[in-house]
Amino acid sequence: MKVAVVGVTGLVGTRMVEVLEERNFPVDEFIPVASGRSVGKMVPFKGKEYPIVPAEEAIARKPDLALFSAGADISRDLAPKFAEVGCRVVDNSSCWRMDPTKKLVVPEINADVLEKDDLIIANPNCSTIQMLLPLAPLHRKYVIKRIVVSTYQSVTGSGTPAMNQMKAEREGAVWGDYPAFYHYPIDQNIIPHIDDFLENGYTKEEMKMVNETHKILGDYSIGVCPTTARVPVLGGHSESINLEFEKDFTLDEVRSIWSETEGVTVQDDPSRFVYPMPLYSLGKDDVFVGRLRRDPSVKYGLNFWCVSDNIRKGAATNAVQIAEALLRNGWL
Repeated sequence: MKVAVVGVTGLVGTRMVEVLEERNFPVDEFIPVASGRSVGKMVPFKGKEYPIVPAEEAIARKPDLALFSAGADISRDLAPKFAEVGCRVVDNSSCWRMDPTKKLVVPEINADVLEKDDLIIANPNCSTIQMLLPLAPLHRKYVIKRIVVSTYQSVTGSGTPAMNQMKAEREGAVWGDYPAFYHYPIDQNIIPHIDDFLENGYTKEEMKMVNETHKILGDYSIGVCPTTARVPVLGGHSESINLEFEKDFTLDEVRSIWSETEGVTVQDDPSRFVYPMPLYSLGKDDVFVGRLRRDPSVKYGLNFWCVSDNIRKGAATNAVQIAEALLRNGWL
């Protein structure tokens, strides 16, 4: 099994390598890939050191699997070239997510859509993954009519430059005297702006949550109203989620469903100060849910709080899980 990780030096690429190790994914030949400035540097994997190679060399070695986390432009250029040599590509960028010819997969929800001929498979947006993992089983039982979601997203979602900006601000740097990723200071602030604004007043990040929800759940009738914000947190995204169902439910039923859902952990005992928080999601692969309560303003409404490590389940782990699904089907 030849496995390439494209964008291996980035936050998500680094986690992909870690997750491959942790989950003992069968790798006989490891091929780390990054931009020209990183070629030749060494990457540790399972006790050995491997030199970073350019994409052209990786393609020539005909890997069986390539995990991509290098941005949409690079994926648009390189993913088809890897696929041409028979390599299965799992891409973490936004490039292929809404392509009708490509599958968009959260394995616990819709691994069954994967087919033998799928050579490029899209990994969903981090915020969509953590929202839909607990929503999918509820939709099957109660039928979701409408979702109102507000996200509180870690600076890690913007990568190292954003993390460096917050670090500089926390160390007392004066605005304008250091490289800034955001248009405003992020420390001691909340920025209601992730990705570019569109003509409808929503951002691309917000519309990803709308469009990806419809595609993954296979139901385009669900109303989705998102607001995404960046918060000064170094790890883990949080979401406040309001659902309106077509059928009635009880909170105990919901807890029971989630307790039996792979990848979901219920933390819901406010009287004992038990609820999900991003600080405690770091390094974990589950989606944590809590603060369950009925919405009294609609007939069948539910409110809850949802937290997950955006670099793990929101990106790297989900990609490796897609590869594991391919392996189980005998396609790797």
